[in-house]
Amino acid sequence: MKLLRLLLLPALLLGLTACSPRTYVRVNDLTSYLRYEPGKKPQISAHRGGGDYTGYPENCLESFAFLARRMPVVIETDIAMTRDSVLLMMHDDTYERTTTGSGRVADQSWEYARSLYLEDNKGNRTRYHIPTLDEVLKWGENKVIYTLDVKRSVPLHRVVEAVQEAGAANYAAIITYTVQQAELVHRLDPGLTISVTIRNREEYQRLREAGVPDNRMVAFVGTREAPAELYEFLHQKGILCILGTLGNLDNMALARGDEVYRKFVENGADILSTDRPIEAGKVLGLVK
Repeated sequence: MKLLRLLLLPALLLGLTACSPRTYVRVNDLTSYLRYEPGKKPQISAHRGGGDYTGYPENCLESFAFLARRMPVVIETDIAMTRDSVLLMMHDDTYERTTTGSGRVADQSWEYARSLYLEDNKGNRTRYHIPTLDEVLKWGENKVIYTLDVKRSVPLHRVVEAVQEAGAANYAAIITYTVQQAELVHRLDPGLTISVTIRNREEYQRLREAGVPDNRMVAFVGTREAPAELYEFLHQKGILCILGTLGNLDNMALARGDEVYRKFVENGADILSTDRPIEAGKVLGLVK
């Protein structure tokens, strides 16, 4: 029996190696990974960490894994907070749309939240549960890049602390919507990467005046294609540009064909934030 185990061990290890995911993202320095360089491969960001795939809800670890097995992916995911101050992954203020529960997230305890089941975007109940931010950060290491969307009721310092405690600064960036938020995140931890909104040069200038350096910025240019001049301006500063195709531009792809995703990249976008990550990823040659 012992000899048999010794003979089987190399085969087992070989099998594990052969089956190991090759699409996982392993990053030693997020600043360098998210810095613009000519010829850099485009990336896909999965809006709300999922998409409209049957059986795979928003903001769900199992949905993250479903995508990460298929392509190198950035996971945009949403953070809310329960009545007892637990940070969990939830886009809406209430539970009705995405879970079997009801009521406001901020009015319910974590014990209630963890008793619920997640539903996909078609309303199908799954066997999956709401993850906490700590669970998400732990799972993501050497698998994905996160952009963390912090809901209004969540103190930014709590999210910064969670990223620090998880040692996740090399695979988690924090999304901000105002200059004040970006300045606060940078002040709390100058080593963090920050997703900032830059739709014109004036917005960029206000961020620089607030002390946010170029090498800590990833620019969200909006949900409409940005002018070529803005892409060129930001690229000259080494700043990657995220185009939000979620909504109208995803609908354009549905109507005209998925090749439009390639056009968005040719026009200057570096990361496409989409509700159709697999379809966009196939066009860009990222899906294995």
